[in-house]
Amino acid sequence: MDALTLAQLKVFLAVAETGGFAAAARKLGRAQSAVTYQIRNLERETGVALFDRQTYRAGLTEAGRALLPRAQRIVEDLTAFRAQAQGMARGLEAELTLVVEAMFPMDELLGALTEFQALFPSVQTRVRVETLGAAVEAVLDGPGDMGLVISFAERIDELAGSLVTEVELVAVAAPQHPVAQITGPLEAEILREHVQLVLTDRSTLTQGRDRGVVGLRTWRLADLGAKHAMLLAGLGWGSMPRHMVAADLAAGRLVELLPQNWDGRPGMPRLPVMAARPKAGALGVAGTWLFERLSRAPADAI
Repeated sequence: MDALTLAQLKVFLAVAETGGFAAAARKLGRAQSAVTYQIRNLERETGVALFDRQTYRAGLTEAGRALLPRAQRIVEDLTAFRAQAQGMARGLEAELTLVVEAMFPMDELLGALTEFQALFPSVQTRVRVETLGAAVEAVLDGPGDMGLVISFAERIDELAGSLVTEVELVAVAAPQHPVAQITGPLEAEILREHVQLVLTDRSTLTQGRDRGVVGLRTWRLADLGAKHAMLLAGLGWGSMPRHMVAADLAAGRLVELLPQNWDGRPGMPRLPVMAARPKAGALGVAGTWLFERLSRAPADAI
């Protein structure tokens, strides 16, 4: 089957889709005789009849039905291969890795990713979710090409970028937890007597740097989802991004706490999130578009 061609497979798919040689010719904008010629050549190359010519409509034979899914995959793969090769020829990346801070509201990123997919369908894209310094480290040292990261970690000056939003933290506990029974502002002396659930990370960038830790007893977790589940179970109190617990607060599954201060400042903090890339690196066509898209608007417009 050395003479089998992409054109033959496309004609095969068109006839199968439209149910007739004349209809396929109209769909492809070709003469019916050309369509018939391509199908005959394809049947000669495969050694099997693909269509039953005895019926009014050109129905697929058993062999035709079996080969149709393979023909579809081959055409899709070759089309993608051609698009990717053409893109790379004009400076388009073969793949791109975006690192996203776990506390960033993912729903607010979907608009940009939807546009990106439509504009650059051939770019293999990886979205890697990391926490705190691990997100910054993944952008600085790889595999991330860019990221949405919290901008208080060490080495942040090695990144180029701009602030896109802030993530509001809220202190919470399950309603059955002792600290949830206390109304009004909470002094640190009260909070430190209870287990505090603390988000940590696997990087060295924030090693030894505790933020908002007042509990004498702490449980440390690298996964925000696990922390959320343990807060709901009443295993301790801790901070969470407000957008991640808004439904729990509204439903009474969690109660908002009011610490008098956090890291020596009154109230709860808002964490700055920046769109960032390594200063030393260079982005291709697709990466440049995505980075500019993430950088130019606040998160609610991303």
